[in-house]
Amino acid sequence: MKKNITIHEARPRLCRLLNRVASDEASVITRADEPIARLVPIQVTATRQLGRDAGVFAVPEDFDRPLPDMILWFTRT
Repeated sequence: MKKNITIHEARPRLCRLLNRVASDEASVITRADEPIARLVPIQVTATRQLGRDAGVFAVPEDFDRPLPDMILWFTRT
């Protein structure tokens, strides 16, 4: 199947297009020769491991104290 496909051609062939995408083949859907969408496979990322950095960083006791006036002044301008 071609990589550029018009929206009118894509409608009845969506299942086939998705099968191609699942096989790592991207397709561009066009309307009036202008690209409007790209069908690409989802990039699977590694799952995050909670607590991986436990003990590497300690939250200071004064973490939630009000910011100094000088910093607050800069954030207002």
